[in-house]
Amino acid sequence: MNARYRWVILATGAVGAGAFSALRMGLPSLGPALRSEFGLTLGEVGLAFAAVTAGGMLTLVPWGALTDRIGERPVMATGLAGCGISLAVAATVDTYAALLVALLAAGMLGSSATGASGRAVMGWFARSERGFALGIRQMALPLGGALTALTLPSVVDARGLDAAFVALACLSITAALAAALLMRDPPPAPSRAPARPPKPPTRDPRLWRLGAGGALLVCAQASMLGFIVLFLHDARNVSAALAAAALGALQIVGALVRIVAGRRSDREGLRIAPMRRIAARNAALLAALGALAGGPSVVLYPVLAVAAVSTMSWNGLAFTAAAEISGRARAGTAMSLQNTIISVGGVLAPTAFGVLVEATSWTAAYAVLAIAPLAAFIVLAPLEGDEDSRIAARAAEPLPMEAT
Repeated sequence: MNARYRWVILATGAVGAGAFSALRMGLPSLGPALRSEFGLTLGEVGLAFAAVTAGGMLTLVPWGALTDRIGERPVMATGLAGCGISLAVAATVDTYAALLVALLAAGMLGSSATGASGRAVMGWFARSERGFALGIRQMALPLGGALTALTLPSVVDARGLDAAFVALACLSITAALAAALLMRDPPPAPSRAPARPPKPPTRDPRLWRLGAGGALLVCAQASMLGFIVLFLHDARNVSAALAAAALGALQIVGALVRIVAGRRSDREGLRIAPMRRIAARNAALLAALGALAGGPSVVLYPVLAVAAVSTMSWNGLAFTAAAEISGRARAGTAMSLQNTIISVGGVLAPTAFGVLVEATSWTAAYAVLAIAPLAAFIVLAPLEGDEDSRIAARAAEPLPMEAT
């Protein structure tokens, strides 16, 4: 198949990942509407945000293993269609408990796009351009969130909260159709001299360490994105529509930064060292944000914007590293395992952050949040040497055997 088709694969994978992210990252733009419709506390709003992530956490590894067995197209098409149906159900519910169940189901089904779209990119792109390609794929996540953050509040104002869930359902089903029509298996990998088989992803301690570092990094990302609208609305008296627009704009910038980070990692030939630099930067920015949370807007808003964008910049590097540690044949499982571990932070952080804000203040909550990326910087340190060893071992491998 023509090598140019890899860009079609990348676009299809990005659409699938972006459709699921439109729900997962765009849902916070509905925070004020959810709180008003169901009479929720901040902690309950955070739990609603976390329900989608929790659903994905339960099914990511099974979806990834299934992708490694049967391919990306059936997994993405089936899962995203099911996610769309679950969101259509969410539009009809009248109770908070039923809403949580519908969002949980949407997460369980929509997470099929996570490992499958990443595995497709892994198979179609060489290592020298993989960080850039996965950066584009990861760019689709904040772009999907930005799309919903910019549009859903207007949909709510015009047609109500139910219409917003119907719009999300239509987006997911459209992505399912695109996967069914356009996704294809990658060309076969070149054969190499026999080597010792790699460990299964679930038994590779490097992937667990990488996942732990990602989980710590995502604590800041999920909390920042989950509560920017409510912070601006409640603490700074910004209108809900303007706060949601700010969230959307930040997600667009964050999407572009993921491409820059991926391209830079290709040039360096490294994934872990750039992740650790981002972790250190995030810790410093969140500490500054905590100190400025009650300060003048002219000083606070630039720091808030830079911190939010920075917390979104590392994801593509983590998924690229997971795929390269495991190898192409097990990339679906490895990426899904990575995202499952990361989802622990995504589930716990928004609820805990909301509770911490209510118990203390925005200032204290942001200051405490800075501890998570600092811990990620420490956790990821041993993987730098491992990456250097893998690169050296790959350079020493015999060239692929000639076809006869």
